[in-house]
Amino acid sequence: MELVTAVEKISELYFPLSQACKNDIEAAAQIIAIEKTNLLVKEGQIAQNMYFICKGSARAYYLKNGKDITDWFAFENDFITSINSFFMDIPSPHFIEVNENSVLLKLTKANITKLSEKHLDFERMGNLIITKTMLQLQQRIVSLQFETAQQKYENLLDIHPDITLKTQLSHIASYLGITLETLSRIRKLKSRI
Repeated sequence: MELVTAVEKISELYFPLSQACKNDIEAAAQIIAIEKTNLLVKEGQIAQNMYFICKGSARAYYLKNGKDITDWFAFENDFITSINSFFMDIPSPHFIEVNENSVLLKLTKANITKLSEKHLDFERMGNLIITKTMLQLQQRIVSLQFETAQQKYENLLDIHPDITLKTQLSHIASYLGITLETLSRIRKLKSRI
């Protein structure tokens, strides 16, 4: 995907941007291709970039006692970064890995700051992206606290019907807070219906 197309997509999906703003994003951003399992951010690293996924998917995960725990998924047309690290300039508590060969639009924190200061529409778009992320996190907390394993999986499929084609089942189980065995049982029951 070329840079102009990616910027048009962002303007279309998130907030209508002026042509001047789009031109400045195109001058500041970079399109990169990343192969499956490569890391965008490592634990302990300070995140200096935000990524818009033009094609592909990514996930954020922690390593706790040697166990891989998925915390977040991002798919085509989503933004991803290590949120705490990026906004607070602290070491990232987790890793961000691409799940499949991906094409990303990359913006540095310095460029995002300049674009926000120069373009009110870019700043408004940033606020909408942050609000969307907060709402998704709130929905995830409710899901983890109040839904059954089957409800969590079905809701995830409603939002991302092809998630099983884009990431490992073990990552999905971890994200849902259930065991791989439980996820396998749910999937078997669902296939019989």
